[in-house]
Amino acid sequence: MAESFKKLELLAAKARLGAIIGTYHGKSGHPGGSLSAADIYTYLYFNEMNVKPDEPDWADRDRFVLSKGHCCPSLYAVLAMKGYFDWSELENLRHVGAMLQGHPDMKSTPGIDMSSGSLGQGVSAACGMAFAAKLDNKDYRVYTVLGDGECEEGQVWEAAMFAAHNKLDNLVIFVDQNGLQIDGTVEEVCGIEPLDKKFESFGFEVEKIDGHSFEQIEAALNKAKTVKGKPFAILAKTVKGKGVSFMENQVGWHGKACNDEEFKVATAELEAEIERLEAEL
Repeated sequence: MAESFKKLELLAAKARLGAIIGTYHGKSGHPGGSLSAADIYTYLYFNEMNVKPDEPDWADRDRFVLSKGHCCPSLYAVLAMKGYFDWSELENLRHVGAMLQGHPDMKSTPGIDMSSGSLGQGVSAACGMAFAAKLDNKDYRVYTVLGDGECEEGQVWEAAMFAAHNKLDNLVIFVDQNGLQIDGTVEEVCGIEPLDKKFESFGFEVEKIDGHSFEQIEAALNKAKTVKGKPFAILAKTVKGKGVSFMENQVGWHGKACNDEEFKVATAELEAEIERLEAEL
């Protein structure tokens, strides 16, 4: 059942809280990009993708590949809320032998369609899945999320050429454009703009959106279904660290966990937002 935008906002806030809980208990991880992409994950799993949590390997399911695999903590929270595993698993993030590791592992985690982490490679796997669907005359669709810094990787553009050459109109690429990567701003490290023109020149239909607006996410995905004969790229402008005041737009929160005091502040802010949204439903 499709969820209302208000319900999606609530689920995304809970996903952000889950990312903070996971990285805090793991004492490491990547909260910044997890928070910026939480709305995208939430919409895909609760309003867009045809999946069966009680049958995660269902052959006809839609596929999702997190190409920027380090930003999995909020994805894990979304999968937990969707019913793939228990929420309590989040507290075991990155622990030895735990189900949930610092990068997605398809062999140990229900709901993960592809192991990822080496930047640039996940999108290639997504292209392969979409191509396989074409070869097998299957109707499932494939979605992948890239980081904007990840678009500096050459393999991303090799995959883009493959997708356009093979007319993969069952493939949707999201780029989480939060503007920051591990060493600074994307523009300072290796500017990628104009990203829309690049994807268009590689044969994609492109839509630019506010990646925190469920209305715009929905409109872009609905448009993607009308495009035939070419893949679709959604360039989603986001805020790194979204939802936690001291993390927002701060490059230092790319890859570190909260200490005890920071954890208290972050969880208090997110829990207050959750309470506000629950009161409005």
